[in-house]
Amino acid sequence: MSPYDDWNRVDDDDEDELQDATFFDAKKDVILFCIDCSPSMLQLRPDPEDETKTTSHVYAALNSAMNLQKRKVITGPNDSFGILLFNTSREPDTPRTQGSEIKKNMFLYQPIGPISAPTIQELIQLLNTVQEDIEELRRQFPPTSSRVAMGDVFTSCNWVIRDGAPKTATKRVFLITDEDDPHPSSKQLRISAQTTLEDLAQAGVVVEPFFIQPEDRSFDVARFYSAVLQTVDDTDSDPSMLTESISITRIEDLLSQMKFREVSKRALFNVPFELAKGFTIGVTGYGLVTEQKKGEYKYFVDLGDRLEAALVKTGQLDEDRQVEVDKSNIVYGMAVIGAASSNDDTEENSMAATKTVNSGQRPFYTADEMRTFRTLGLEPGLKLLGFKPRNTLKFEDNVKHSLFIYPEENTYTGSKRTFSALLKSMAKKKVIGLARGVLRQNSTPTIYAVLPQEEDANEMEPAGFHIIPLPFADDIRSAPIEEGYIASDNLKDKARAWINKTTIKSGYVPDSYPNPALAYHYEQLEASAFREEFNPDAFEDLTEPNVDLIHAKAGKLLKEWKIELANDHSATMVVPVIGSKRKADASSNSIDVAEVKARFDDGSLAKFKVDQLKAFCRSQNLPTSGNKSELIQRVEAWCNSH
Repeated sequence: MSPYDDWNRVDDDDEDELQDATFFDAKKDVILFCIDCSPSMLQLRPDPEDETKTTSHVYAALNSAMNLQKRKVITGPNDSFGILLFNTSREPDTPRTQGSEIKKNMFLYQPIGPISAPTIQELIQLLNTVQEDIEELRRQFPPTSSRVAMGDVFTSCNWVIRDGAPKTATKRVFLITDEDDPHPSSKQLRISAQTTLEDLAQAGVVVEPFFIQPEDRSFDVARFYSAVLQTVDDTDSDPSMLTESISITRIEDLLSQMKFREVSKRALFNVPFELAKGFTIGVTGYGLVTEQKKGEYKYFVDLGDRLEAALVKTGQLDEDRQVEVDKSNIVYGMAVIGAASSNDDTEENSMAATKTVNSGQRPFYTADEMRTFRTLGLEPGLKLLGFKPRNTLKFEDNVKHSLFIYPEENTYTGSKRTFSALLKSMAKKKVIGLARGVLRQNSTPTIYAVLPQEEDANEMEPAGFHIIPLPFADDIRSAPIEEGYIASDNLKDKARAWINKTTIKSGYVPDSYPNPALAYHYEQLEASAFREEFNPDAFEDLTEPNVDLIHAKAGKLLKEWKIELANDHSATMVVPVIGSKRKADASSNSIDVAEVKARFDDGSLAKFKVDQLKAFCRSQNLPTSGNKSELIQRVEAWCNSH
């Protein structure tokens, strides 16, 4: 019999992702760099990497934009980039048109467009020129004497994105500035900035601020940006507070901060959450943990003078007629068990077999029937089944990655208030919920544990629910070891000593330690794309442990623990395992009654092996003695009488 996955699988093309397809249409990411070119941003400062050179904040911002674009060539080749400079008196190279007009004292250096090597190389050439003459930036982008209104900046961003970004893309603006109060004495300009930023939000554009802290003082977001940005981010939060992580103390940290926000937050699903009969709210789900893999390779056709990407198409081919078969005519069935029907030559008889299956015939199922096997006829959504004490959720129950759900107000009005009330009540009573969930049109129903999480401003954890897929009985295996040994207190104390010495006190940030295999792969592709020389020896693996530092901090403690471990009797104890002889699998010799009757009708019982004939006789309470011919006669007599 063929494996389950070989026959019980519907093509991925037939899978309807989710009810709300707009979340999956936004596969492209659009990033517009909005860089301040004020005198303070163009002011020359010592280069942190080379003391003999000078740099500026604008150069660092353009360099970060270039590096991100080079990374996107590998990780997101379908994404789009653009660069808009404000507070500069440079005029546009081409006359302004109505469709591409932006406000005064702004310059669109790079219009929104797909990532391409020529545009990146143009930016690289500008940065190389600036390295030779740092004043080149001030000559190309001279600063203005007065600052541009931030409302005009957001309006120009809206126009640039509107003209160049795809409608279904996720659109973001990376705002880079070092001025914490651009309009110190104008309340009207502050209100204008709030209004235009709301227009950006309604157009689906998210502003990601990167505030560069001045050298003489700290960047105070409460002076202007907390009142402007907070109204868009979260209306329920304290308007005097804004996330401190967006303020950058060192300009060299600008690129690392941008890498954290390089990938936009995309919802995995948007489904209804039924709390009771007739009482439903809307929720949006996000994946907190995702494994990053190498990108898929593509096929190219060599046309002599150029290479073009080949269009890959998958189809089902009829071997007899050598024509492609329509997917609607394809049915699914198991491998041959008995004799096939003699009347299944026509399509009508084949389709009839999906409804009525006679003895000795093969069962077939349509694609719609296969979906019902998986989903049990349920539509995508979550349904609350009840509550249990929080301590009933065990650590071993989390066998798969959990998902995070957040209320969604567009489909069901009042979802946020209901969601918040349920969250606070469950957290207060220390209970978890049980919910039945189908998150995709073609996925199997799963029981989820609904774990509440209250907001933690210090850890930047939002309020919401974690839904943890609970395992079925056969998903959990018992440990093979029946007897274990516990280390002595002295051994545990010595181990605890060196662990405390080598623990990261400041916290572990996974984004700071990229996968070395992926990083090495991407650097090779990047060098090949830009025709640069790749030096394998220059590659730095950030995951490698600092052995010298470990020995300096805990070398002596490690030696003491190792000596104690060697002298500990329980650590060197080996549990003897007595092997047992494995019995032969009798199921491989068993044959089906229908198959025996089919072979009897064809006169081909001799094709069975002796072990198979004996297994069949044993299953029908017939004698198993004698040679093969006697066994065949015995089976023939049984078939005649039945």
